[in-house]
Amino acid sequence: MAGALLDSVERYTRLAGHNRVAMLLFRLGDGQAFAINVFKVREVLRRPPLERMPGAHGLLAGSCDYRGRTIPVIDLAAALGYPPLRDAPASHLVVTEFQRSVQGFLVSDLARIAHCEGGSLEAPSDALGFGPCINATTRIDGALVAVVDVEHVLAGLEEAPPGLAAGLRRTAAERPLSPRRVLVVDDSQVARRRLVELFDQMDIECLLANDGREALARLRELAARPAAEGVRLVVSDIEMPRLDGYALTRAIREAPELRGLKVLLHSSLSGVFNQALVDEVGADRFVAKFQPDVLAQAVLDLLPG
Repeated sequence: MAGALLDSVERYTRLAGHNRVAMLLFRLGDGQAFAINVFKVREVLRRPPLERMPGAHGLLAGSCDYRGRTIPVIDLAAALGYPPLRDAPASHLVVTEFQRSVQGFLVSDLARIAHCEGGSLEAPSDALGFGPCINATTRIDGALVAVVDVEHVLAGLEEAPPGLAAGLRRTAAERPLSPRRVLVVDDSQVARRRLVELFDQMDIECLLANDGREALARLRELAARPAAEGVRLVVSDIEMPRLDGYALTRAIREAPELRGLKVLLHSSLSGVFNQALVDEVGADRFVAKFQPDVLAQAVLDLLPG
């Protein structure tokens, strides 16, 4: 079953360019359905033998051999507050590629791949009690599905990201940018915080939006103001609820008052299909998360003096 689930990942990921998303559905020990975008998924396997890692983070179930390389295995159930799966032999391993790294996540029950419209994804209500590891919810066949913020899960395991190189700080400080302001669009709290910290080091102000729909409304509002109060660059995630980064870029390019904006897509999604869609929708640049120096140089290249 696991192999058949991912036979057509290319076809599924193509939906992203039309504000549709394909998600791998799974459970973590009870009836609640969770999901990860299939664009992040390399393969789904029966749980392999795990090697324990003394002194490792509590969410790491161990490591395993994956096609000749050793990858960390994260207990996703434990990360989301469920009983751990590290000792559950019937669990599955979802292998993902995220921020240029490969890792596995233990899940209990695989369901299927399901399609949904980007507009049906919405930020979860605090009353649902999912916590910060869930960044969107939707309904599929009437059932509530919680979309996992993999970025937030991994951030809890990582050391602090590297700071901006001193040379780039000096270059940014000396560059006569006007306005020194960008619009950052990302549904992940972790990503927004990291970007604000990076742009603070470049003396660039950040306006923030949680998804593409909110960003589009903000851009239209700014377009009616004097140029000094606006932005010339949008730095946007790709995978977001309501309106994804591809659809946001299309909308910017189709709006006469916005089409002159520069758009940099900044995402953990990777691969040749992603780059093809970046080109297709008319984005000016793509930078994979999270590479501070690469992102900072791209921003300096795109922002007019």
